[in-house]
Amino acid sequence: MKTIEGDIPEISVIIPFYNEVAALPSVINRILPVLEGMSRLYEIIVVDDGSEDGTKDIPFPDGVRVITHPYNMGNGAAVKDGIRQARGRFLVMMDGDGQHQPEDIPLLIAQLSTFDMVVGARTPASKASLHRNLANGIYNLFASYMCGRRIEDLTSGFRAVKRDIARRFLYLLPNGFSYPATITLAVVRSGYSLAYVPIMSGRRIGKSKIRLLRDGTRFLLIILRIATLFSPLKIFLPVSALMFSLGLGYGIFRIVSMDGRYGPTSAMLMTMAVVVFMVGLVSEQVAQLRFERSEEIESDPCHEHQVPGEHQR
Repeated sequence: MKTIEGDIPEISVIIPFYNEVAALPSVINRILPVLEGMSRLYEIIVVDDGSEDGTKDIPFPDGVRVITHPYNMGNGAAVKDGIRQARGRFLVMMDGDGQHQPEDIPLLIAQLSTFDMVVGARTPASKASLHRNLANGIYNLFASYMCGRRIEDLTSGFRAVKRDIARRFLYLLPNGFSYPATITLAVVRSGYSLAYVPIMSGRRIGKSKIRLLRDGTRFLLIILRIATLFSPLKIFLPVSALMFSLGLGYGIFRIVSMDGRYGPTSAMLMTMAVVVFMVGLVSEQVAQLRFERSEEIESDPCHEHQVPGEHQR
């Protein structure tokens, strides 16, 4: 049921887009009957991230809220703006390029009665290039190691989440394409529940905005930054162990094979290994304190869940 002025929706669908004139009208037209069939109050928020192809001139149906950025600020920035403006208890984020099937929305929403966030995990039958599937597989393995549980699709932009959970981590989300990875790690690291629903994504309509070399390298660096933010010891400890093993092994090799002292290189490597471990240990404590402080703020009855930097439009 579409909301009218004064109604408070239960579901908010947030669609960020940039130059999607060929796909967005079809996406909206497919979403509307799905939401109507759910018999719940809903709203649709489309965030135009500075489109230059005429997308902003699309005559959207009544009830669709349009947020316009003056210039291209990034996919993550558009999603954050949508979260700030959303009024629904449950938020659904999906792309405006036709990859995601609106018919899967009820599947995600149904799981929110049990879980805090539900992600649409793309199945092997999804239409994606080989190199993107390979990259996503590597990201999923790394994220699974960081989280201590299986992450089926780290980069999926099709997800549903409770609004208070999304707003809690809003300040952590980057402005680029890596917001799905950030919110996934934040949710799991904070002890909230996460579920995956298998979906089949289609091939996007129009040209992809992602460049494999440029954005892939940038995304890998962001993943490492996110990892050190949420579970730093899982990064520092292996590095420390590797350095210590190299130093110890090289020292033993010099003593046995070269009939001499272990040498300054071995001593330096082992000393640096201890330093790296201590830095990781301190970083882990800082990360834990940040989460504990966040929990205290959330439990404060005077706290109104105001996101830092949030503003009214």
